[in-house]
Amino acid sequence: MPNSANRYISNLTRDTYALILAGGRGSRLKELTDWRAKPAVYFGGKFRIIDFPLSNCINSGVRKVGIATQYKSHSLIRHVNRAWGHFKKELGDSVEILPASQRYSDDWYCGTADAVYQNMDIIRHDLPKYVMILSGDHVYRMDYGELIAKHVETGADMTVCCLEVPVEEAAGAFGVMAVNNEKRVQRFEEKPANPAPLPNDPTKCLASMGNYVFNTEFLFEQLKKDAQNSCSGRDFGHDIIPSIIEEHNVYAYPFRDTRQGGTPYWRDVGTLDSFWEANMELVSPTPSLDLYDRNWPIWTYQEQLPPAKFIFDDETRRGMAVDSTVSGGCIISGSTIRKSLLFSNVHVHSYCTVEEAVILPGVVINRNCVIKKAIIDRSCVVPEGLSIGVDHKQDEANGFRISSGGVVLVTRDMIAALTKKSQQVDAKNTESQSQVAIA
Repeated sequence: MPNSANRYISNLTRDTYALILAGGRGSRLKELTDWRAKPAVYFGGKFRIIDFPLSNCINSGVRKVGIATQYKSHSLIRHVNRAWGHFKKELGDSVEILPASQRYSDDWYCGTADAVYQNMDIIRHDLPKYVMILSGDHVYRMDYGELIAKHVETGADMTVCCLEVPVEEAAGAFGVMAVNNEKRVQRFEEKPANPAPLPNDPTKCLASMGNYVFNTEFLFEQLKKDAQNSCSGRDFGHDIIPSIIEEHNVYAYPFRDTRQGGTPYWRDVGTLDSFWEANMELVSPTPSLDLYDRNWPIWTYQEQLPPAKFIFDDETRRGMAVDSTVSGGCIISGSTIRKSLLFSNVHVHSYCTVEEAVILPGVVINRNCVIKKAIIDRSCVVPEGLSIGVDHKQDEANGFRISSGGVVLVTRDMIAALTKKSQQVDAKNTESQSQVAIA
């Protein structure tokens, strides 16, 4: 017989529609999001960021999912169609792309609340009792079933999923909930300088994760009301939540690690430094995020590739990787990889050293290169003999971006500009030599 509690939660998740907001520009990731939305950014050697909330939905039993896209969404849409396009709506499961299409107005999505408002008719078609709004640009694992069950148990109109974070960490960085002892929200402040502490712990506060659960009809009522307010910014944090907490039941749900205890894994990989750090965490012997957990798999699209290959075993030319993650299709030819994460189809030619680097798919690193503390974007071809991350003055001269934490970002456009510059210098030198010879 199935467990009654599990059966209760499965009924709730079946009656829930999840809308993932995946139109984020991700401007703090600089050139890494020049040609892709933040949720489409690669992560973890094999995945995209969008795979984490999508996998959480499927593993939690939430099988009706919409993905609202907007900014440079081609890469994201292509990935979702390949990885998640096999769900059949006729069988009650679906993962649908919902691009901004001016369904209710002449504007594109003008905020998080507006992105939901413009898709109300699509959501209503599935007749859900609950609507779950999820941010599409964070990396974490979470059982949404427990969140939805708590929403129903408290009789909430809206539930805000939160993290318990130190007060000083939340100041100026997160939307913060002031709650009573029952976790009912009394006040909401967007990125306050002095966050309201928890009633039972003055050192911590509740920071919003940007994930919400609503009773469907209540949500639609509030969205319609907000759409009629010409002064609204069409945002859940700035507008919807502050307008409803006094007269309606809004509760906070602290996200906790119920399986292992302690603080749950959650990363906002919104800057080059945080993106690099989160990927580097994965190559440690016991990472905080266990991607090998079969009980909560992270699903994705993976091209069918041969296994990774390490060749040559000479003293000065040995193909090896230590404390690293190397994906399928990679060839490490007589080079050393240390504390690095290589995505699929990376080819490292001989006599190279790669340390503390995140190498995205399809990168080719030619001979005699040294790469340290860097992010190399997809399909870059690193010229022979180039050093990256060794001398930041030289990195700047080469046109690479250096983060505040000393991480060097290299993209195809940067490599192309460097190659053109080198060719111009070579041509000028050749011309000078020719003139000397003539003289």
